[in-house]
Amino acid sequence: MKKIGILGSTGSIGTQTLEIVRSNKDLQVSALAAGQSVGRMEEQIREFSPSIAVMWTEEAANELRIRVADTKTKVLCGMEGLLEIAVMEELEVLVTAIVGMIGIKPTIAAIEAGKTIALANKETLVTAGHIIMPLAAQKKVAILPVDSEHSAIFQSMHGENIKRVSKILLTASGGPFRGKKREELEHITVEDALRHPNWSMGRKITVDSSTLVNKGLEVIEAKWLFQVEPEKIQVIVHPQSIIHSMVEYADGGIMAQLGMPDMKLPIQYALFYPDRRPMEGKRVDFFALSTLTFEKPDTDTFKGLSMAYEAIKAGGSMPTVYNAANEKAVSLFLDRKIRFLEIYDLIEGAMAHHKVVADPSVEEILDAEAAVYEYIESRYPHFR
Repeated sequence: MKKIGILGSTGSIGTQTLEIVRSNKDLQVSALAAGQSVGRMEEQIREFSPSIAVMWTEEAANELRIRVADTKTKVLCGMEGLLEIAVMEELEVLVTAIVGMIGIKPTIAAIEAGKTIALANKETLVTAGHIIMPLAAQKKVAILPVDSEHSAIFQSMHGENIKRVSKILLTASGGPFRGKKREELEHITVEDALRHPNWSMGRKITVDSSTLVNKGLEVIEAKWLFQVEPEKIQVIVHPQSIIHSMVEYADGGIMAQLGMPDMKLPIQYALFYPDRRPMEGKRVDFFALSTLTFEKPDTDTFKGLSMAYEAIKAGGSMPTVYNAANEKAVSLFLDRKIRFLEIYDLIEGAMAHHKVVADPSVEEILDAEAAVYEYIESRYPHFR
């Protein structure tokens, strides 16, 4: 019986992870954590009977305690609760699907405790890759990517000599606005941005896909996961989302991982690596598909990707600023307080304002995040 914990259990990745648990009786959920979705968490506790459940706020935790008082699940809250999950003795795999930089500290704690990390939290490596990857190597802990593109790269490198990698080919669907020019994006609504053509994801990640910031974050993440320089990471727009990413080797050979756009595949692969378990679902029909197409990304219109490369080049704390400014901007966009294109303006402004810290500690990373929020709120006080 493999015992797992899920940080972010009520979100898109978390709920799909629990679908996999339902289909694999040798998986046991030992711990769950969520933000404020008390009703959903109660349902999950009653179905999966975890030892610990964590809500981010004390208010949500108190409500949950009342609701599940008849169960054996211990309810905790906040960062202390996440850290307690991370070091649970019985836990073997920690699925980090929580959104935001609050994932950094529990991931570090879990690595120090020797837990395998199924990583779905981009911010952890984007902002703290220089801390996480050396620590994982030191502790001999596996970090298994759950993101579909990074899982594809990981699978395409399996059994290969990483020193012979000449290029990582990171695919992107192009999002809902592929082919549009800047003037066509002036009046984009929240509803428009949330209509992703291929993937079912959370609201924030879906907006990130439409701006190509999501792909920019994936470039930074790939740099740390696979220890490659950013100039060796090439983004290719592949609208069908059948090829999830590719790796080119020194001899010109290219390895690719293909499949239907279904997040359960990379999640299950991470949970059972190196085994491949059977999984129900639609399969690729090449005769029906007929054509796979590829395009160069339009980085003049969708500046989220080019700004990511700028953040990597600046290094240090700049990727944190890129990520934090985007988080704040997307939140404002989803709250209908700014227009779609202003997401780029806020990121650019925050990056221009920031003075880079060369080798930031976790506390300096979190300070940089807070400084970005303060900068945006001071510049636009009506956004508070």
